[in-house]
Amino acid sequence: MTILRVLVLCLLWAPIAGVAKQRHCSFRVHAQANPRDTEAFSSSVRAQVSGKEIAIEKMPWISERDVIAFAAYPAQDGSYGALIQLDEHGRTVLDTLSIEHRGRFLFVFINGRFITNLQIDKRVSDGKIYIPSGLTLADIGLMKKDWRLIGQRKHESR
Repeated sequence: MTILRVLVLCLLWAPIAGVAKQRHCSFRVHAQANPRDTEAFSSSVRAQVSGKEIAIEKMPWISERDVIAFAAYPAQDGSYGALIQLDEHGRTVLDTLSIEHRGRFLFVFINGRFITNLQIDKRVSDGKIYIPSGLTLADIGLMKKDWRLIGQRKHESR
């Protein structure tokens, strides 16, 4: 009987624990895929630079779980840009991507929207991703709920 109670408590606790870790802002970085990949592994997005349809990997290499801080600024087009600082895992993934995928593109999605594509032209080992523009004030507000500002200590309130 006590084993059954423990099992029921665990099943009731699991959904509550999952909700507590839910993020406000989604951040996904996908790499350019091989155009011959099947639909199971890739989908297509229109590149901003060339305007051509480019295949991207469906699974993101970097997500919001890899972000620890950001700094936002107003862009010239009226939107906002940001500098995203990654944690150690994200820094390692970005470094690996910048070596293995040099010459290809990374595609950045924030809150489900395609924001920008970045061409990998050199090794990126500092763990920072620069988003030149395309963010809204609402995006910045959601980012503030999840991540600290660059230069702000962890225990400082937001």
